Amino acid sequence: MTVVDEIKSSVVKGVEDLYGIKVDPEKVITSLTRKEFTGDYTVVVFPFSKMAKKKPDEVGVEMGKYLVDNIDQINDSNVIKGFLNLSLSDTYWKNFLFNIANDSKYGKFDKNGKTVLVEFSSPNTNKPLHLGHIRNILLGWSAAKILEAAGYDAKKVQIVNDRGIAICKSMVAWQLFGEGATPASTNTKGDHFIGKYYVQFETAFKEEYKTWQNSADLPALPFEHDPEKMTEDEFWKKHKNWYFNNHSKLGASAKEMLLKWEANDEATRSLWKQMNGWVYEGFDETYEKLGVNFDKLYFESDTYILGKDIIEEGLKKNIFYRKEDSSVWIDLEDAKLDHKLVLRSDGTSVYMTQDIGTANVRHQDYGMDKMVYVVADEQDYHFKVLFEIMKRMGAPYADGLFHLSYGMVDLPTGKMKSREGTVIDADDLVKEVIEEARLKCLELGEVGNLPIDQQQEIFYKVGMSALKYFIVKVNPKKRMVFDPKESVDFQGQTGPYIQYAFVRTNGVGNTAKKDEVNLEDAKAYKGLEPSERELILQLSEYPHLVQLAAKELDPSIIAAYCYNIAKLYSKFWNDCKIFGLDKETVAFRVLLSQQVGTILKSGMELLGIEMPEQM
Repeated sequence: MTVVDEIKSSVVKGVEDLYGIKVDPEKVITSLTRKEFTGDYTVVVFPFSKMAKKKPDEVGVEMGKYLVDNIDQINDSNVIKGFLNLSLSDTYWKNFLFNIANDSKYGKFDKNGKTVLVEFSSPNTNKPLHLGHIRNILLGWSAAKILEAAGYDAKKVQIVNDRGIAICKSMVAWQLFGEGATPASTNTKGDHFIGKYYVQFETAFKEEYKTWQNSADLPALPFEHDPEKMTEDEFWKKHKNWYFNNHSKLGASAKEMLLKWEANDEATRSLWKQMNGWVYEGFDETYEKLGVNFDKLYFESDTYILGKDIIEEGLKKNIFYRKEDSSVWIDLEDAKLDHKLVLRSDGTSVYMTQDIGTANVRHQDYGMDKMVYVVADEQDYHFKVLFEIMKRMGAPYADGLFHLSYGMVDLPTGKMKSREGTVIDADDLVKEVIEEARLKCLELGEVGNLPIDQQQEIFYKVGMSALKYFIVKVNPKKRMVFDPKESVDFQGQTGPYIQYAFVRTNGVGNTAKKDEVNLEDAKAYKGLEPSERELILQLSEYPHLVQLAAKELDPSIIAAYCYNIAKLYSKFWNDCKIFGLDKETVAFRVLLSQQVGTILKSGMELLGIEMPEQM
């Protein structure tokens, strides 16, 4: 039982003993005491004031005395406007530090017997991974690691979007412009190689469209541009799609390619496998750089026909309905989600059909209790519909479905556009942050004398920390701007700042080892300095925040915690001398430094970040 649990339990008993009222422990609200007040934990007493029919301050004083008298660890209390602030004894905090020093699993929970699938990345095979994918990947990876720490059996999966008209565009462009080139013959990474042809198709398509526009006898548009109902961008997209489907030679070639693929044409399938194989090799390189792997891959080319049997079953149960044109829909108006198409009139699948089928297959594979979809907020409506359908179908895992929705990533220069080739490539971004880390580390002058291989390892860890931390420190729901230079700053809320705090703790450990410091002497340390007390108090919050981050599926909670610990350690470093003092003080402060380092390393690992030994 944690001290917070004990406080809540004692408050419940106190309310019953003092006022004869029974209270649910979950209704007891506690938090860390705000810095401007004296205390470690604060209990909100307003609810008990109404029950006891007494003023909040009066209840607070009575409850404070009760807790001081009945909990050995609490040695003082004060009341501020209905908030009861409790102070724990120095002895409690010192014993707490000794206990976690002997707990190798601190912050990690026993297995709870539940399996959760986390789907993330899920790229298209017509272009390389970019900055937007990086946010998706890092959120998914961190969510999985946090869930594992919270006791779940977390399985990391992705569905690769390896079929469709976009992939056919790259295939057509390679046939038209590739002249037999390969990634090997051009010394190009496979996903970059294919992405170039996707951009080339779009470029050629625009040129074709311009030529067509300048020709005589243009056909009339089947629709008009009403500025009040449609923006210029929306009009262009609709117009472009109409031209692509009705007049474009390139469009006709891509659609023909798709028909051949669906008809299982041998030559088309062979080209498709070859080009996708190049892309997978490129993806694997990028995943390795990011330190990411998956337990299982699903492919759209396998799953796009899934779900049809489930739809037929739902028709029999009147969950779905069929229109006169034979298309199948579901009426979700009672859930404020309108009517949704789940099967086209020709019997072909839509994305919703695939997702229904894929969820079912995954349950057959893993029997999961929960499934997390890491997908941008543009698809919020899609997942609301999917989850509602799965509930109505009675899926055993329906209540465990969760959309980890996140905002898009912009650059200081604005939005990215895949078709125009203006996205920030993931590999280029990794190179850039590592180079920024190299320049920053060399500027500080502390690694220049190390062997080159050690320098490279440090530059890599610092650069990847800068990239990953800058992404995950932002609440997923918020749109964000990524600035590579700002991410590598050694001051402020950045990965390198936290790494630097860890390196300091590592240095303390090395000095202690050289000086043969006996950590057992720490038990005789008298008293606690304010910065020591505050640091230990924050260390005690780690398990609670791991559980909270798992519940909210929000890695930014752990990111903020690691930064707070690093900041408090910097304050401790400035306030408290470590060496050259009596042996009890030295041993205690070395022990405290070691535990700070251990928890920083543990917390940053949940974000996919490695800690360097030197910087």
